[in-house]
Amino acid sequence: MNIAIVGTGYVGLVSGTCFADTGAVVTCVDVDAAKIERLQKGDIPIYEPGLDELVLKNVKAGRLKFTTDLASVLNEQEIVFSAVGTPPDEDGSADLKYVLQVAKTIGEHLNRYLVVVTKSTVPVGTARKVRHTIQAELDKRGVDIRFDVASNPEFLKEGNAIKDFMSPDRVVVGVESEEAKKTLTKLYKPFLLNNFRVIFMDIPSAEMTKYAANSMLATRISFMNDVANLCELVGADVNMVRAGIGADTRIGRKFLYAGCGYGGSCFPKDVKALIKTADDNGYSMEVLKAVERVNERQKSILFDKLCRAFGGESLQGKTVALWGLSFKPETDDMRESTALVMIGLLLKAGCTVRAYDPVAMDECRRRIGDSVTYCHDMYDAVLGADALLLLTEWKEFRLPSWGVIGKAMNRPLVIDGRNIFDAEELGENGFEYHCIGK
Repeated sequence: MNIAIVGTGYVGLVSGTCFADTGAVVTCVDVDAAKIERLQKGDIPIYEPGLDELVLKNVKAGRLKFTTDLASVLNEQEIVFSAVGTPPDEDGSADLKYVLQVAKTIGEHLNRYLVVVTKSTVPVGTARKVRHTIQAELDKRGVDIRFDVASNPEFLKEGNAIKDFMSPDRVVVGVESEEAKKTLTKLYKPFLLNNFRVIFMDIPSAEMTKYAANSMLATRISFMNDVANLCELVGADVNMVRAGIGADTRIGRKFLYAGCGYGGSCFPKDVKALIKTADDNGYSMEVLKAVERVNERQKSILFDKLCRAFGGESLQGKTVALWGLSFKPETDDMRESTALVMIGLLLKAGCTVRAYDPVAMDECRRRIGDSVTYCHDMYDAVLGADALLLLTEWKEFRLPSWGVIGKAMNRPLVIDGRNIFDAEELGENGFEYHCIGK
């Protein structure tokens, strides 16, 4: 089965590679010639565990190809996935210019039946705009060629994307014809054979499902952060509260961890987009607006704790170590990360910032330059530090040598933004320890 994936960002490259690994012949398309040249040389432009090996395996097998020219390969395909970026506009809405440009190109060159599938996260109604754009170009050419549009939102977690794709909780597919359903059933047959759930529905429902899913997860995070902040005020322990409510099968244990705010490419953008979609339709998503406010406040909570730890005195001239820069472990993605907020607050307060992250330091340097000191490892980061702030719960941070760290720091102060350390152990090693919700 021949398919094309337009867009070789996170979603497009992972999806295309995994489809190739299930036996499809996949052509990945991108207008960025430098990126395509890198991919053709086996140089993977994004960080995702296991992706390098999978790309090389399928390129060698002849099932994965790369090009900058969609038109040249369009009419060899049964399905074309659009996985281009949908960056948020200033008002929070998703910018569809790249999605509609792909649709325009398809309409300009289409010569045979094709299923056009939106893989990007797009607002409800986007498939209709894609259909109209393709049809307008066909009308300009004066040709009558059948095509279908469909929606197949992704639910990949950065750092675990390959497993998520190959062993999904569910695959959501929105279609409007039996022929499109038949074509996509053929593509997803390997998943059906493994008894994974492929849920077919109408297109608007599929488009809404992605936003609703991410917004629900974001809501759970912000709710628990709100609960954690109240726990501190009343003398409760959010970890015990989490265990107590998570045992309720109606609630479950996932996404109940308090922390210093969510970030990344999905949750912030999708929450904003769903709020904007509702506003455009005359409805106010009050819960999600609160979710967004809570999360923005939570990103600065470690700075507030740091100020309190110093008794409200000026932080001018203090050295602060940061462990973790990416918005979550197993990725170098810093979009909407708490680290960016924290670095801004610390630099404004006159602090020197010493930072370490296992994979995201190049990305941090690309974003903010050399305004912080990039350290060789987590022990290098704490040299002479007046405080250590844990922002990202990388595995290598979980069992540090506190004896070594205590000797290296100017003041043994740890502020744990992800609640991964043991307060008793830190106390025994002479540290002042603060976390979230205790």
